[in-house]
Amino acid sequence: MRAPDFKLSRAPSGRLVLTTAAGAVHEGVLPVRAFPVSEPGGGLALVSAEGRELAWIDHPDALSAAMRTLVEEALAAREFLPEIRRVRSVSGYATPSTWIVETDRGETTFVLRGEDDIRRMGPGRLLVADASGVQYLIRDLAALDRASRRLLDRFL
Repeated sequence: MRAPDFKLSRAPSGRLVLTTAAGAVHEGVLPVRAFPVSEPGGGLALVSAEGRELAWIDHPDALSAAMRTLVEEALAAREFLPEIRRVRSVSGYATPSTWIVETDRGETTFVLRGEDDIRRMGPGRLLVADASGVQYLIRDLAALDRASRRLLDRFL
């Protein structure tokens, strides 16, 4: 892995600043993962406030510890993808239905509008979108408890 040819810092406003090897300074830079669900540790782009790609990072491990921390903090602030760990109950098997689930961020209740709002993202990986547009990840269907899998099977 080669070291990046740019520098990242944080402005007093809290926004990320990218300085290129040529000396160009871009404030308000945002990190964007290429594949946030299927490969969250993979490549990512640093984009301008206007959405233009300024730099590409093949592997975040290529960054210095300080720059990697800045990128991880910015990603955590912008990404919200709770992971479902257990399905406690479902109000009914016809949609719309109300779901009570345990996530990595605590227990929550949401409404599933239709079966189309559960999408397969690869082997054993699902993305569930609620009626409000919040997306929930099921990283490994086989790792869920038996009762949760049984409830989900009715919708798959």
